[in-house]
Amino acid sequence: MAHITMKKYHGLGNDYLVLDPNKNDLILQARNIQMLCQRNFGVGADGILYGPMLEDGKIKVQIFNPDGSEAEKSGNGVQIFAKYLLDEGYVKEKEFCISVLAGDVEITFTKDDGSTMRVNMGKPVYAGKELPLSGIEGEIVNAHLKFHGNDYNTTCLSVGNPNCVIMMEEVTPQKAKALGPYVEGADYFPNRMNMQLCKVVDRENIVIEIYERGAGYTLASGTGACAAAAAAKRMGLVDEKVTVHMQGGELVIEVGEDETIYMTGSVEEVGAFTLAENFFA
Repeated sequence: MAHITMKKYHGLGNDYLVLDPNKNDLILQARNIQMLCQRNFGVGADGILYGPMLEDGKIKVQIFNPDGSEAEKSGNGVQIFAKYLLDEGYVKEKEFCISVLAGDVEITFTKDDGSTMRVNMGKPVYAGKELPLSGIEGEIVNAHLKFHGNDYNTTCLSVGNPNCVIMMEEVTPQKAKALGPYVEGADYFPNRMNMQLCKVVDRENIVIEIYERGAGYTLASGTGACAAAAAAKRMGLVDEKVTVHMQGGELVIEVGEDETIYMTGSVEEVGAFTLAENFFA
């Protein structure tokens, strides 16, 4: 097998490997993804970005979780992939679209080097088949759901992927790691669920701790930040523009009058990697 090369980037400590099918001869399988994402035996990452692929004139990327499952959308993943496209000369424009499983995402670079950008993340959906929910009718907004024997103040929404935002007076990594598996795998959520524990500091600041479907505890999440900000806004707890504080850093989220979500964040390149020839042997 020829050498496999890839680049690694992170957004606020949420790290992804970009595997470019135009530069590598590898059919990506779940076991390959699991091996690459392992931090002790592989390269280590919160996911794999497989692309670009051109379909119907669109630039497409597939986003994979560390367990090999495909994610519908990732805020940091999309930002990282946008930076990769600029770095490798696939795009020259300041504004363009990237197609993911959940649909098209609009990118606008706010720095010429692509290190910061504003992303149109679309509108949240609070009910229906996009989540989906089992045994529950209608929306779950500021409602009580039971996880691991306790009631929690819960808002469920899709921002291209499903999220469960739980409001708390104090949030910690320990709480997220302890509750996360019970929320991710709860019977309410047949397709599993991303969880954000959310503390509202004031009208312009929230703090979240994140447990992601297929990845576990995560230092930062673009879609998670969007979901938490949108949920807090829907509940009337914050204004249109919110700084979301996470273990890995901050994202600025704007939720417009029409509920369209805009995310502004930064991306850093870690480096390029060439795998050993027998890595997948």
